[in-house]
Amino acid sequence: MGLKGQIVPVTPFQQNCSIIWSEATMTGAVIDPGGDLPRILAAVGQAGVAVEKILLTHGHVDHAAGAGALAEQLGVPIEGPHEADRFLIEGLPEQAEQLGFGPALAFEPARWLDEGDEVTVSDLVLEVRHCPGHTPGHVIFFHRPSNLAVVGDVLFQGSVGRTDLPGGDHAALIRSIRTRLWPLGSDITFLPGHGPMSTFAAERAGNPFVGDGV
Repeated sequence: MGLKGQIVPVTPFQQNCSIIWSEATMTGAVIDPGGDLPRILAAVGQAGVAVEKILLTHGHVDHAAGAGALAEQLGVPIEGPHEADRFLIEGLPEQAEQLGFGPALAFEPARWLDEGDEVTVSDLVLEVRHCPGHTPGHVIFFHRPSNLAVVGDVLFQGSVGRTDLPGGDHAALIRSIRTRLWPLGSDITFLPGHGPMSTFAAERAGNPFVGDGV
């Protein structure tokens, strides 16, 4: 018994929205519902999961534009990201309209998250790491018993998050990966915001941006 998860790609950006839940209680959370809420809700229903909260890694539109509407529909709170992404969260309705995402409901997270915080999802405990660089307020969620990290747009298979958007900082991103992700251990599997899953060991061995040989 432990954590179960499912990836639901959403939006034209093919963002990895994920549903995680406790196998023991079938209660869980939706992480980064950027849009396509009917698809997310269908996956939740098919898995038989009761959603108790929404978690956000950061405030970009493809990760967060659907959060307000989903929270309202399910009657659940939103936790995350770090408050340094407040400007992105506040700009979501305008961003969503500009990028053709449809209307995005404005919201204020019930809880901003910081380095060292813990988030509970039913009987699961997720450790929070603040990993600025892609955005100033980006956080990742780490479930130690499963060796699973949900890292949003910090790290990808063979790549790292872009830093050319408002608030981006390439040096900070590399520092976040090396000081906040790698110390969690090499045998960590991670679920990125886009593309396939990978492991920290594989990225340390061969990632051209942040591998140990770079």
